Amino acid sequence: MHKTSKPRNWRQQLHEVIFGAETTAGKTFDVLLIISILVSVIIVMLDSVQTISTAHGELLYRLEWFFTILFTVEYLLRLVCVDQPLRYAASFFGIIDLLAIIPTYLSLFLPGSQFLLVIRILRVLRIFRVLKLAKYLGEANLLLRALRASSRKITVFLFTVLILVIVFGALIYLIEGEKNGFTSIPRSIYWAIVTMTTVGYGDISPKTSLGQALASMVMIIGYSIIAVPTGIVTAEITHRYKKNISTRSCPGCGASDHDDAANYCQHCGTEM
Repeated sequence: MHKTSKPRNWRQQLHEVIFGAETTAGKTFDVLLIISILVSVIIVMLDSVQTISTAHGELLYRLEWFFTILFTVEYLLRLVCVDQPLRYAASFFGIIDLLAIIPTYLSLFLPGSQFLLVIRILRVLRIFRVLKLAKYLGEANLLLRALRASSRKITVFLFTVLILVIVFGALIYLIEGEKNGFTSIPRSIYWAIVTMTTVGYGDISPKTSLGQALASMVMIIGYSIIAVPTGIVTAEITHRYKKNISTRSCPGCGASDHDDAANYCQHCGTEM
């Protein structure tokens, strides 16, 4: 059960608006933020078009600084309303928030760096909280946990694939040789990777019957191994599929991937 609610100070109220998605104010804030992000990204894109930049450069410049100041204030407010600002600043969204405003200030000293502001589009990930799609956030975190848990198995699998492409690359180099475009073992390994992954660019291909037979074998093996990492991760997901994720954000570090019944943040231990 959740703790009995206590009287909230201005920082807690601000935290609920900025980080929360449970209240009307919180939803409104996130919607306005997402709209601002999208508009600012469009401005950066338009500014990269020479004809538009020439005709409306001054307006675009002023709008870009308006959004930069807006996002700077928002970033500072986020730091103010959490109990552990440094922890939030070092989190994924904290870094994205910072990267969203730095390029404009850098453009004062390094002309052209403002185009890096397209990274703001990553912040639209917060739309999951606005639309109450907590289960998708939960699935994303579940997938990350499954990938971490199966990392050793996947590493062994990738190492095996690396050995195979080296062996097949060396074989095709011996069979085809430089006259057919396989000028070196590294280039032949590149062919083996392209063939095994069934990409098939076609920039280099075997010409001899023996080489084509080897290529057929590599393709069949490629189809066989594609399912291996999928199976490993799927098995791990099935094993770990058991938690319900809430949209509540931690007042300490701003993290939001918590269980519905959690009383404390799983990242920093702050009481929810």
